Amino acid sequence: MSNALTSKKNDCRSCYKCIRNCPTKSISFENGQASIIAEECVLCGKCFLICPQNCKEIRNDLDLAKSILKENEEVYVSIAPSFLSSFPECSFETMKEALLALGFTDVEETAIGATIVKKAYDEMLEKGDQDVIISTCCHSINLLIEKHYPDAAKYLAPVMSPMRAHGLDIKKRHPNAKVIFLGPCISKKNEIEMYPGQVDCVLTFLELKQWLEEAGVSVKEDKNPAHLEASRARLFPTEGGVLMTMDRKAKDYTYLAVGGMEEAISAIEDILSGKVHKAFIEMNSCVGACINGPAIPEENRRIVSNYLTIKKHAGKEDFATKAYEHEEIKTQFFAYAKKGKVHSDQEIEEILNKIGKHSKKDELNCSSCGYATCRDKAIAVLEGKASLEMCLPYLMEKATSLSNEVVNNTDRQIIVCDESLSIQLVNPAMAKLLGYARGNELIGHKVDEFLDPSPYALALSGERVFHKPVDEDRYHVNLIADVVYDENFHALIAIYRDVTEKVERNRVIREQQAEMARVTTEVIEKNMRTVQEIAQLLGESTAETKVALSKLQSTLHKEEK
Repeated sequence: MSNALTSKKNDCRSCYKCIRNCPTKSISFENGQASIIAEECVLCGKCFLICPQNCKEIRNDLDLAKSILKENEEVYVSIAPSFLSSFPECSFETMKEALLALGFTDVEETAIGATIVKKAYDEMLEKGDQDVIISTCCHSINLLIEKHYPDAAKYLAPVMSPMRAHGLDIKKRHPNAKVIFLGPCISKKNEIEMYPGQVDCVLTFLELKQWLEEAGVSVKEDKNPAHLEASRARLFPTEGGVLMTMDRKAKDYTYLAVGGMEEAISAIEDILSGKVHKAFIEMNSCVGACINGPAIPEENRRIVSNYLTIKKHAGKEDFATKAYEHEEIKTQFFAYAKKGKVHSDQEIEEILNKIGKHSKKDELNCSSCGYATCRDKAIAVLEGKASLEMCLPYLMEKATSLSNEVVNNTDRQIIVCDESLSIQLVNPAMAKLLGYARGNELIGHKVDEFLDPSPYALALSGERVFHKPVDEDRYHVNLIADVVYDENFHALIAIYRDVTEKVERNRVIREQQAEMARVTTEVIEKNMRTVQEIAQLLGESTAETKVALSKLQSTLHKEEK
């Protein structure tokens, strides 16, 4: 099965927004395209939410769910109580009605599994065997610890998530059943692959919305939902909701909730420092917990109103659930060994030097590349996750340096002005043409003080100004102008080419050609006169010869007689 979250490469525009927001830097770039590193990703969904090009894609398992529904007689839904954040005007009863219309055998609340889990937490705390306990309802938090803070894996409560506990409970009651979980998380798709057996398929609320629309099934509004007092675990998807459902009888423990990846990472590092003891910490990867999960429709992403809706639907008593022994709902977490070699200071310095960081003051640590420091970025380059070109200040300095080299050393005359024809930039070649030592002396002046403004006016009007001849008699030069109007920056860019020598050369050639034509004409006319004189002489001689020959012929005829 493919990864739960992937990147659509062709749409990526190298904005680096995903890596800036990724809490674990689990994204690599190659040829300007972002790729999610599955081995490091914790599926928190931050990149999915913030990508401006919608390049991040959640695996769609609708076909799998439909196949399970078609091929099995008993298919149950376990729906997370955070469904109210995606369908805020409904109730569990109207949602159940809609899901039954899709063909499911029955629909139950994952809050039943949450009740089983919270009881296990209370039992652990009462025993007091574990100093620090981190809740394990959020699979993204579990992955964060397992993959990036393996030394903290021992603090994870060895208890199934509510989703898995509920799936187990359904299958205990209905041995032939298949279970499909509906929730706001991407990571749950990965959880059932890591721990198969309890849940057969996970669909996000985004997929559920798509399915309902395709089937033409609507979820009815319910302005006055029936109150169910035994529904306290419906609070689970809110920040601090796990704590609100627990009995918390172990008074020697401190109970606290942490929401959001940044806060969770800070808390884990605090725990690993050895400063935290006797604490139960509810951790969620999302700020506001599951009611702000990544797979909730954007238009329903409202933490405060979603919290109030959940609170309104939650009772003060626990769901009636079967009692489970700790071993039945126990789970195992893994402390993955960290991969990758440790890079030497020399290797890091070599990378820093390549992007113009030759001293500490050059290390701006601006985070535009997505990494907190220049050194972190250099390490990412060494690991093949980043490229040198991801450094924005370096690229800007490089581009500025290259453009300055071109502009300052070209023999073309360049001038840039704004729409009011106020000069913004003049290169040395243009300054020299206009009789100034430095281009800065012209900045702020109007173009028409120095040059014919007509090409600029034509460019502003939308006309293409290309190879337009401009005679500047005041400078005794002939120029060819190309003027471009940049609408985005409201600037006119003019590039001139001095063709004075060429014009003079062409003038001399034309004069030489005219002189040659004159001489040739004179020679031809003289030759024509000579020919005519010869022809005239030849004409007179021919006539005289004819007369003589006639007389000779006549004489010869007479002698014959």
